[in-house]
Amino acid sequence: MIAAGVTLPLSLIGACAAMWVAGYSIDNLSLMALTVSVGFVVDDAIVMIENIESWVARGKSRFEAALIGARQIGFTVVSISMSLIAVFVPLLFMDGLMGRFLREFSYTLASAILISTIVSLTVTPMVCAFAPWGGKGGGSRFDRIVEGALDRIVYWYGRSLRPVIDHPRLTLIVIIGTIGWTAYLYQAIPKGNLPQDDNGFINGSSEASPDVSFAEIMRLQKQAEAIISADPDVVGVGSSVGGGALTAALNQGRFNIRLKPREERSLSSKQVIARLRKELAKVAGLQVMLTPSQDVFLHARWSASAYQFTLLDDDVAELTEWAPKVLARMRKVPQIVDVTSDRQQGGLGAKVVVDRNAASRMGVPISAVDAALNGAFGQRQDSIIYGERNQYRAVLETPPTRQRDLRDLAGIYVSSASGGQVPLSAIARFERSTMPMAVNHQGAMPAVTITFNLAPEETLEAASQAVERAFVAMNPPSGLRGELAGEAGDARRVGRTMTILIVVALLAVYIILGVLYESLVHPVTIISTLPAAGLGALLSLQMFAVEFSMIAFIGILLLIGIVKKNGIMLVDFALIAEREDGLSTRDAALLAAKERFRPILMTTLAAMFGALPLAFAGGIGADLRRPLGVTIVGGLLLSQILTLYTTPVIYLLMSKARLPLRRAEPGALAPARPEISS
Repeated sequence: MIAAGVTLPLSLIGACAAMWVAGYSIDNLSLMALTVSVGFVVDDAIVMIENIESWVARGKSRFEAALIGARQIGFTVVSISMSLIAVFVPLLFMDGLMGRFLREFSYTLASAILISTIVSLTVTPMVCAFAPWGGKGGGSRFDRIVEGALDRIVYWYGRSLRPVIDHPRLTLIVIIGTIGWTAYLYQAIPKGNLPQDDNGFINGSSEASPDVSFAEIMRLQKQAEAIISADPDVVGVGSSVGGGALTAALNQGRFNIRLKPREERSLSSKQVIARLRKELAKVAGLQVMLTPSQDVFLHARWSASAYQFTLLDDDVAELTEWAPKVLARMRKVPQIVDVTSDRQQGGLGAKVVVDRNAASRMGVPISAVDAALNGAFGQRQDSIIYGERNQYRAVLETPPTRQRDLRDLAGIYVSSASGGQVPLSAIARFERSTMPMAVNHQGAMPAVTITFNLAPEETLEAASQAVERAFVAMNPPSGLRGELAGEAGDARRVGRTMTILIVVALLAVYIILGVLYESLVHPVTIISTLPAAGLGALLSLQMFAVEFSMIAFIGILLLIGIVKKNGIMLVDFALIAEREDGLSTRDAALLAAKERFRPILMTTLAAMFGALPLAFAGGIGADLRRPLGVTIVGGLLLSQILTLYTTPVIYLLMSKARLPLRRAEPGALAPARPEISS
């Protein structure tokens, strides 16, 4: 249909213009918002077109039908759009990294909805009034088949609705059961932060014994690199060892692994990691931790594995004593793998103890000892050699063959004040000791961070709970505190925020609907459609073994906006039937359910088809978007079935609470509307 076809490109172009004004770019989040908005922007046009067509079927001309239909349904379109935008208002005030992500998504989607509302109230009626249409007898055989099928569905729906309305108590029990089941599933379903995406890259960390030499860690790293390169799904490997921006200790290394494109390999990145983990375990003396590379990095600091559990204590001795015990206990937790710690206590150290009296007798200042050690082992830049085109920095150091043993320090000579060379062993003694490879802090407190990855088929929430239970079961001293950090800690905080945001979103919708309808009762009828959507979304996530992540949470918010639209259309029509046609509450509810069945069905199908690409698409970024599609499709499937029967019953039950308000405030039944002449 031309009217609906015009609405879609205008709304998407307007949304892209709004993104440009706000400085947002096309990325995974904005693409998700634009994809989902396709179903929303078509919804407004469908509601408008369906109402105009109903007036044409009653004998009105196309111009008259467009005027009457636009006046009649205009308030409904505004109510749907404003309450939908209200759902995303709480997300605009969410702080942290997740808040920044959701702000872009909310802004893009709200812009598309607002522009589609304006287009549906202006351009769509104009197109319906002046666009060329076929005659009443027109339409293909397929059109007649579809119309006949819809008529039969509406007929059987009306017949099945009557006994449901006649037994409201049984329906009320179903609604209460739906609410209870939804609450139970929300508590029981595993929760996470962001889904792990398969973008074709894997990050790896290696760790050897703290007292290992540089030559040995190089040998082990190359051995592990050869195993990784031999994997059939690996295209290239880059590796490095030693301290740097990402590794704090000399006994650690890094791997950057590039896989074949997803369509050229049969295994996901997680499955490739599981296969590599078995082979890398054969490298004696080296522990290798692998995790899929992610576009979003939420760690508090660099860590060998994806998730972190941090130990904090004011008493350094107590922290030093308990850190190995906690690490050993965590390695026995079956839900996690690749368990390691950033505390490397067994590093070898050499202490040069200068005999100041002997140094004074030989005229050797302490600064000369520092300069000699720095020149021998500190890779000190001595000079710059200038060529015709390039410059070469000359670095002074002792040959690697003289850096392997403590006895090699005896070969170092120090300059005296008289210009002579004095053996370092003549003025100092050398002591062997152990020392930490690195000392970490979190804030002002000494900290030890234990990092881990998830075992196959385990969820982040289950692993986090198992880690916390294992730590509490050890009965640690009161001064030792353990807490989830990095992505695991952020997931826990976001999980607590989700419940608050859902409640705030429902409250925002209730306030908007209460203002629009000038009633405290009608918003309850509309919001009663939401538990069925939540139940369908949670059941679909459980069926496809998908965590309730932040992306799935966005899907729940979208469902609040989509499903309450059905209630708005039904309640709006029933109020008009009561006020203008003088129907009883029961007859008005039945008529509204039958008359609004088609637009409710069409808008729901439009939203479902808009979300299907998210649920079943592949490629890079698909794992990030899939929970959104699964949530919307599953929620709409169940809510479409339940709310078509429960909403009229709730409307009837709420009418009893509406009677006192009707006597007190006759104008509170529905918002003021222009009279519609027929």
